[in-house]
Amino acid sequence: MIYIFLFLSLAIISAVSLIGVLTLDWSTVRLNNVNAWLISIAAGSLLGDSFFHLLPEATGGQDGLTIWLYLIAGLIIFFILEKIIHWRHCHIPTSQEHPHPLGTMNLVGDFLHNFLDGLVLANAFLVSPTMGISTAIAIFMHEIPQEIGDFGILLHAGYSRIKASKLNFLSSLSAFLGALLVIIFRTNWPINNLLALTAGSFIYIATADLLPEMQKETTEIKSLKQLAGLCIGLTIMLIIKIFLQ
Repeated sequence: MIYIFLFLSLAIISAVSLIGVLTLDWSTVRLNNVNAWLISIAAGSLLGDSFFHLLPEATGGQDGLTIWLYLIAGLIIFFILEKIIHWRHCHIPTSQEHPHPLGTMNLVGDFLHNFLDGLVLANAFLVSPTMGISTAIAIFMHEIPQEIGDFGILLHAGYSRIKASKLNFLSSLSAFLGALLVIIFRTNWPINNLLALTAGSFIYIATADLLPEMQKETTEIKSLKQLAGLCIGLTIMLIIKIFLQ
């Protein structure tokens, strides 16, 4: 029965990644206007997730130096990843035929993040059904702004709406892999270092890719909208931290 609740929870959480299909009948102009907001919210969500959720959880009862080394490792790994993917300076505009590296990097980070969600959720259900359900609710609420932001990043990177939705959904399935590993080995995985690694990847994507992209907008109104989106992303993560943990 515990496993039924576990995999049902994972299925519901993974379904959130398909939120992008709600935009399939939108006009291109409307989608572009919303996408500017999504990028700002994504940056705020990634930073809020890192500093309000992942790092506090990672540092609980652990050697501080080790955690921060993993954080730095996450930053360096994604710097190297971006160099490998973006192996030459690109002057070609982002398009469906020529997506930019940001999308691939975000998918890698999201894959790792969802994998950790599966580890955490399976561990919680093995402790007790009550803890498992409460953890599932917290993850679900956390995934809504995260997946909206991820969808916006993939659109910005040049993917079509359908392809962005498919890739977002596929990356969410790594949660099942994390849960299966916990079930097979029947052990509480030491995920603190992996949480710090994920936080490092999110901080890199937000600060090295999203914020510089937002800086390209110089008009006052749109800049204020970007600032509002950034604050919305941070606030959502802070509210989840205060009321659901």
